Amino acid sequence: MSEVIRIRKGLDLHLHGEAAMGESLLTIEPQRVAIVPDDFQGFVPRLLKKEGDLIEAGEALAYDKNSTSVVVCSPISGKVEKIVRGERRKILAITIVPDSSKARKTFDVKAIASDPKQALLDAGLWAMFTQRPYGVIPSPDICPRDIFVSCFDSSPLAPSRSLMIESSRHLFEKGVEVLSQLTAGTVYLGCRKEAIVETPHSTTTVYEGPHPAGNAGVQIAQIKPVNKGETVWTIEPETVVKIGGLFTEGYVDYSCIVGITGELVEKPRYVKTTQGAAISDLLKGNIKEGIAPRIIAGNPLTGKLANLDGFLRYPYRQITVIPEVTNDCELLGWASLSTKKYSAGRTFFSWLMPKKKKYHFDAKINGGERAIIMSGEYDKMLPMDIYSEFLIKAIIARDIDKMEQLGIYEVVPEDFALCEFIDTSKLELQRIVREGLDYLRKEMN
Repeated sequence: MSEVIRIRKGLDLHLHGEAAMGESLLTIEPQRVAIVPDDFQGFVPRLLKKEGDLIEAGEALAYDKNSTSVVVCSPISGKVEKIVRGERRKILAITIVPDSSKARKTFDVKAIASDPKQALLDAGLWAMFTQRPYGVIPSPDICPRDIFVSCFDSSPLAPSRSLMIESSRHLFEKGVEVLSQLTAGTVYLGCRKEAIVETPHSTTTVYEGPHPAGNAGVQIAQIKPVNKGETVWTIEPETVVKIGGLFTEGYVDYSCIVGITGELVEKPRYVKTTQGAAISDLLKGNIKEGIAPRIIAGNPLTGKLANLDGFLRYPYRQITVIPEVTNDCELLGWASLSTKKYSAGRTFFSWLMPKKKKYHFDAKINGGERAIIMSGEYDKMLPMDIYSEFLIKAIIARDIDKMEQLGIYEVVPEDFALCEFIDTSKLELQRIVREGLDYLRKEMN
């Protein structure tokens, strides 16, 4: 029987606009897709294609400057439309217009079975792994202590992963088998009790409790925390299915199930589309009018700010649309007695309401940035054995010794997303953690 771990710290946010599971799956063929190199942390792109080149699905678009065997591939067949560049000619995005050929790169299943690591590198799936420490693409030369796969997402309005896993169960099991060949340790699967996934080549652990129970970092901390000198990998279950497809059918299927969610979505639903699809195609005719929308590629806590000209960002399988600002000048403001206003503490009387009551959230910050208030509020949201407020201060001070002692090797930015939401100081904690990890990696290497 699977071990059950109860997470007591954290917070579930119940928003309007959750996608319904029971409705039929709508298929959307995007008119344009894009690869955003910044989605692959630590990847410094060097182009293999130029504007106007034809490309097959699964063919390499760019390789990593620091590790040339790591590549990012096109999710569709078509023509490279544009290389979007920013300051100092940094590559911001590579857009591709699909064609009707549906051509794709294929592999010999028997040949790649003898060297799974090289097959994952050649197929572009290696870039979808994340290592701890640092939260970057792992080096092909390092064998991880363990590999962790979180089979559920506990973030607000998150689409159900069980829908995808159950529809491709044999591919998921094959993917886990391949993962077990990449580590001398264990492949851990984290599940909810209502959707337990077990395979012959993994160990399953069941988690109960609020968000961030679905974060891989929280699951690692509960089972076997990362110490200095150790490396563990995490990977999305959607990518595990892709790995299973590669070693079963000989190609990578870049289709994905995406949740279209949020209060300003006319009809929240699930759609089947292609990784990197244009947001305008996914939201066409499905946004409520009359209120300025905040479009997020991902979930409201960790997603990327986007617009209708943007694209579905990796690793998210979710588009969220919430109001930008519904009421900029509120009567009484923080002194309101309304039970409709949400508070993680007891600022408003909404704490007397049922815990699963849904609230209307917008993008307003409700305050300004100020010095850190050492109130212990971060620790209530982060179920890890670290002093989170002191760690943030050490990162800001760039004190490497204290950062190591306080557990920076265990965390990535998403672990602090909930702390950022409830933060009285209104600090951009995820940005601070990302900059701290990048600084530490640069100094240590």
